[in-house]
Amino acid sequence: MITYRITVPGILLLLLLLPGLAVGHKVNLFAYAEAGRIYVEGYFPDGRSVSNGKVKVFDSADQLLLEGKTDPDGLFNFPIPKTKDLSIVLDAGMGHKTTFTLKKSEIKPER
Repeated sequence: MITYRITVPGILLLLLLLPGLAVGHKVNLFAYAEAGRIYVEGYFPDGRSVSNGKVKVFDSADQLLLEGKTDPDGLFNFPIPKTKDLSIVLDAGMGHKTTFTLKKSEIKPER
């Protein structure tokens, strides 16, 4: 029978490394409404833009409304659709994926 000896320092080291691995796949997404359009910004924790990231926009019934890609600055925009809440998904590749929910109350109609 093979036994493994796990030491307290070894466990502590493992616990310290795990959050770093999770952050390695983090991507940030922010969306807001302005002047009749929804603006999406995607970036990594180190501040780099998500260039050419896949953007999918879903309505509150989880129906795909539109899709596109971020520009070299990590930006994407589209006209405000006639729907309630929006779920915006950004896939930056290699496991970097996040979702942002934009509530209808946050979307002001164009004047």
